[in-house]
Parts: sequence; structure tokens; C-alpha cells
Amino acid sequence: MSNTDSPVLALAKDLLQRQSVTPEDAGCQQVMIERLKALGFEIEIMVFDDTTNFWARRGNQAPLFTFAGHTDVVPSGPIEQWHTPPFEPTIIDGYLHARGAADMKGSLACMVVAVERFIAAHPEHTGSIAFLITSDEEGPFINGTTRVIDTLMARDEIIDMCIVGEPSSTDHVGDVIKNGRRGSITGDLVVKGVQGHVAYPHLAKNPIHQAMPALSELAATVWDNGNDFFPPTSFQIPNIAAGTGASNVVPGELQVQFNLRFSTELTDTDIKRRAHAILDSHGLDYDIKWTLNGNPFLTSEGLLIDAVVKAVKAVNHQPAQLLTTGGTSDGRFIARMGSQVVELGPVNATIHKVNECVNIADLEKLTDMYQKTLENCLV
Repeated sequence: MSNTDSPVLALAKDLLQRQSVTPEDAGCQQVMIERLKALGFEIEIMVFDDTTNFWARRGNQAPLFTFAGHTDVVPSGPIEQWHTPPFEPTIIDGYLHARGAADMKGSLACMVVAVERFIAAHPEHTGSIAFLITSDEEGPFINGTTRVIDTLMARDEIIDMCIVGEPSSTDHVGDVIKNGRRGSITGDLVVKGVQGHVAYPHLAKNPIHQAMPALSELAATVWDNGNDFFPPTSFQIPNIAAGTGASNVVPGELQVQFNLRFSTELTDTDIKRRAHAILDSHGLDYDIKWTLNGNPFLTSEGLLIDAVVKAVKAVNHQPAQLLTTGGTSDGRFIARMGSQVVELGPVNATIHKVNECVNIADLEKLTDMYQKTLENCLV
């Protein structure tokens, strides 16, 4: 790294050159831990199966302000399509290129440096500061943040406010703050029929024909109308399969996978009840397996929202949008505590793509936003 690198850029490069493809951490967490130890943080490493997590805390007083994020990244994809090696951080025209630059090692560097600067300026700050870092966010998210939250809740250690460093921004850093996320539930449906010859349909029972009216009704259902913070719940079928591949065989079963992204107007119990009622009304012989990927969460008011909005406006000189769009994040696990949770991070235009990159000037701004948020909450 260059001797002229800023503290944020230097730390980001150090993290990015480590090949921490999920669920590997590749030493990233140890780099962060050493920096936090120097600030007086107590470190607790939590390893669950193949996943390394750490919980770091400085102070024992309320409120507890937490930065949350992940050190794991998605695979690089085709190496030949990258302009530069994905794990050799490279600067091109003011952008830092590497896998994880935007999602989300850049944010991690900003968090650490912001806390270093905040503590240097306010060593006797009120409340406590913590870091919750996992290496299982891009993978199955079974042994990461959700397990750490289970551990903390079991001992009544509750996060009051949390910034998740996911890349929330659209055009420039801080133009969007995610103050909630929709819930996600998946149904794996198997509709049972009777296999037979297409020339003798009276001896068979076609599950495709049986299921189509029910699937049409599910797709056409108005599940809710959304609210001031969430769009209406959406129903989509991403996968459907049946048949042997032969043109003269009626299939014996139909497999359908559907997903609903739902607002705070619904619960997963509501969705299951209404879906079963529709399927039952069409007389289907079926099995269904439900997977709740996450409940919706919303932070519509409170100290954290006020502090983040004020910090972003101070840096950007224009207000941010509060949105709940996009997929799920680890914020859904933290929100189980009743915590105030927001997501604030870099522009998400290149995440998971080849040639992932982040604007270096945005990283400096994001560090300032994090630091000012701390000042608004803990000074």
C-alpha cells in the first residue's frame, strides 16, 4: 500500500487482499480485533461450526450502539472478466477495485476508523460501543449474526441502536438510508397427481392442470396494500418443474417454488393461512414446506434515525431518502431484539459483479457519517 493512503483506504486495502470467500474469514476479523483491542474493546470470538464471528464491546452503560457487518464475500466469478485481480485491491480513476470493496469491507474500514477518531475526541463518551462481525452473511446465514444474537439475548445483552454497513446507497454515498426491510417467506409446494399415458387421460390425473387455477389465484391475490414505509406484498414463482421429458406421459407430480416479500401489514402466519385456504379450495392433494427467511422490520423513529439523518445531511449537505426496498439483510436478526436498526453503506451498483468497486471519496464521507452519528448518539 502507498505511504500516502489515508487510514480508511489503508485498512480497506488490507481487508480486501484477504480471500475471504464465504464462509472463510481469511484473517480479516483478526485485523479488526487488533485495532479494537487498542481502543479498549473486550473481544469475544464466537465460532459456530464453519463460521467465525466476533463480538467486541467497549463500556457497560446504556445505550449500546453497535456496528454490524460481515467479512465474507461472494466468489469472484470469471477471473478473465476482471480488469484487475479480484483480491489485489487496485485504484483506477478514484475507485478502489476488488471483490468486497462495496460489499462490505469498505464499510468495515470506515466503521473502525470512525470509532478510532470518535474515541480519540470523546474518550469519556456516554453509553457503550460494540461491533458484531460475521463471516456468514453471503452464505446460508445459519451460523453467523443470528447465532450471535441468540447468544446475546440469552444473557440479556441487548443492542439499543445498530448501523449495518450494507451497501445501501444508489448514486452516491448516503443518498439512501435503509430503515427497514421486507420479510421473505418461501413455499416449496408439491402437487400430487397420477402418472399415465396422455392418450388415456381418464386413467391419469394431471397435477399441472389441477394446480394452475390455484397458482393463478395465488398470483392474483392482493395480499395487502402496503403502508407508508412498505410497498404491497409481492408473490412470485421463481421455479416450477414437472414431467419426465417425454411428450406422451402425464406427470405424477408438480413442484412449484414461490416466494413472498411481505410488509409489516402481514405476518408469516397470515400468509400460510391464506395460501393453504386457496390451495384447499381447489381440492389439491399437496404437501408444502415453508421457509421463513426473515420477518420484516422497520425503524420509523427514534434517536438512531434522527442521528443518522442529521449526520448524512451534515456531510452531504442534502437529505437522504429513507427506504425499505431491496432484499433481506442481517438487520432482520438484530431487529429481533427490538433494536433500532438502519443500513448505511456505499453505492451498491457493482456488488456481486465482476470489477466490483467503491468510490474512495465515498469511503472518506462514510467514515465522517459514522463518526458524526456516534457523536449525535453518545455525546
